Amino acid sequence: MIKVGIVGATGYTGAELLRLLAVHPEAEVAVITSRSEKGKPVADLYPSLRGHIDLAFSDPNLDQLAACDIVFFATPHGVAQSMVGHILQRGVKVIDLSADFRIRDVQVWESWYGQPNAAPDLISRAVYGLPEINRDAIASATLIACPGCYPTTVQLGFLPLLEAGCIDLNDLIANSASGVSGAGRQASINNLHTEVSDSFKAYAASGHRHHPEIVQGLNDMAALAGGSSQSMVNLTFVPHLLPINRGIHSTLYANLTDLSVDVQALFEARYADEPFVDVLPAGSHPQTNSVRGSNYCRIAVHRPNGGAKVVVLVVEDNLTKGASGQAIQCMNIVCGLAENAGLAAPALLP
Repeated sequence: MIKVGIVGATGYTGAELLRLLAVHPEAEVAVITSRSEKGKPVADLYPSLRGHIDLAFSDPNLDQLAACDIVFFATPHGVAQSMVGHILQRGVKVIDLSADFRIRDVQVWESWYGQPNAAPDLISRAVYGLPEINRDAIASATLIACPGCYPTTVQLGFLPLLEAGCIDLNDLIANSASGVSGAGRQASINNLHTEVSDSFKAYAASGHRHHPEIVQGLNDMAALAGGSSQSMVNLTFVPHLLPINRGIHSTLYANLTDLSVDVQALFEARYADEPFVDVLPAGSHPQTNSVRGSNYCRIAVHRPNGGAKVVVLVVEDNLTKGASGQAIQCMNIVCGLAENAGLAAPALLP
């Protein structure tokens, strides 16, 4: 059994991590930390976990965490940077669900997250935890930076096109809409039911902190396809808020430079062996409820009127494939387990 520790499990991603690990056949949660909830049984905070998780929250303790095989961080940005180095020194592997190690450029990270980076020496050690791209590197990693929820849909949606080198890199567009859980569990007037229900809006249209993470990943894909190693992708990214609890729908737009490409066949071939990416039949329109509570990402690709414009539709559960499920997928890879261990359940309906 893999002995697991979780630092900061009081938010939605932490709760999802606990839900999935509670039924994982090869993992046992040994430590759950939270300074604010120290001493409180996990089941008191999350009644849905009664009978599944019998632990209480504790203060972060390096010796307890060092006795684990894997430590997950489900903390606000900046927290992992202050602790991860000490845990790695004790020979424990770390999977970070925050943004602390996703962006390789320290100055870019600091400008978007508004604070000094406390662990710049660890950034080069971090492997970006998107299995569909970095599976081999994840398998040998000691520090994994789990991707953000929006970046997962956008990168998986553009990946086959970028690898094929068949689209114009100067004009990529991503309109992405997320459920309210993507904003976190903290109290906020903007996230109240009466504020969100029966409404739909864009936000951060002039710049969102997931933008540099997405562009970094897209540039990496383009470079591997034979492009320059310098920044080359011009992406317009506009996030939106949906009046639902969980789920992301991203609509992506690109212009083909090779009109002979069969985009449906391209996507089907690229993801044929991926356990959690489902390319739908031509003409499909995926729905967020088809992935709710699951680790699946479903994709449909269209060419309106048979023209040069490609429209890619991508859905995922922002808490599962967009966060905690993907983190467990990475754990399975790094620990040599079946990649779908604990993650094979279908989506919830309704």
